[in-house]
Amino acid sequence: MSTASSSPSPSLSPARRAWLRFRRNRLGYWSLLIFSTLVAISLCAELISNDKPIIVRYEGQTYFPMLKDYPETTFGGDFEAPTDYLDPFIKERLSQGGNWAVYTLNTYGPNTLNYFAKSPNPSAPTTDNWLGTDDRGRDLLAQLLYGFRVSVLFGLALTVTGVVLGVITGAIQGFFGGKVDLAFQRFIEIWGSMPELYLLIIFSAVFAPSVSLLLILLSLFGWMGLSDYVRAEFLRNRQLDYVKAARALGVGNGQIIWRHILPNSLTPVVTFLPFRMSAAILALTSLDFLGLGVPPGTPSLGELLSQGKNSIDAWWISLSTFAVLVTTLLLLTFMGDALRDALDPRKQ
Repeated sequence: MSTASSSPSPSLSPARRAWLRFRRNRLGYWSLLIFSTLVAISLCAELISNDKPIIVRYEGQTYFPMLKDYPETTFGGDFEAPTDYLDPFIKERLSQGGNWAVYTLNTYGPNTLNYFAKSPNPSAPTTDNWLGTDDRGRDLLAQLLYGFRVSVLFGLALTVTGVVLGVITGAIQGFFGGKVDLAFQRFIEIWGSMPELYLLIIFSAVFAPSVSLLLILLSLFGWMGLSDYVRAEFLRNRQLDYVKAARALGVGNGQIIWRHILPNSLTPVVTFLPFRMSAAILALTSLDFLGLGVPPGTPSLGELLSQGKNSIDAWWISLSTFAVLVTTLLLLTFMGDALRDALDPRKQ
């Protein structure tokens, strides 16, 4: 009777074999599952932490406060202002006479102020605010949940932009070589010597702060490191026999780059993706800590770290924010290590 081998079958595709090697790294595989779960939870943050109910049934009518703002008079209030669903009067109205409301797990949004806190802000963790409040009275759990989503989405956008620019510039340098490569190298040397932090300070003083502006500014410098790896891969692969055969058959340069060399040069690109995302999240956090990041009012891990520095006694702010940031970076690092081992040709 033959026994099944524990090594991947030779008939499997390279991508399938790489995935099996990645799964054998338990730390990296579980890090991927945990990180994916956290990202999925943050994408549904409005259904988990919100100061508006998911659904309200009042006097025979059904309302969806998350989709539409209703005036307070709709629920028996005296004003035409948007309803504050945390107001004790409104809560009482929504729980009497067959009326009901389904609230989220955490009844605070990222900018919701707890006007009914029993201690001054920042207040320690309580049954109402599970992780406490910041110095403005905002719920810390909501801030971390929404801030994590902003950091991950920003890191993903910056990573994708940097990868696209790095692959394009590296491919052009490595494929054509010669004077084209020399001109690009001199440009990268000059561009890399630009004071990035000073430029961020200048632009933040001239333009209104925004996530898109920050993404553009960081993308202008985030592609150079990856470009060198792609350039090296193209310089090596363009000398191989299959590229020479494609040239002999009259295949154009664009098709050779896209269909022949690029698929065989993506190993460093894929390997460095988690590490580049970690660097992007850390860059956003650092800029927010210095006050040069996202616009005021946007949930931010860096702003919370700055509050923790300014309020040493409010240990819950620094501790919880530091835990979220370190956990995120560790998960991405473990994923990157596992991905690097899975794509290492010496272990194939």
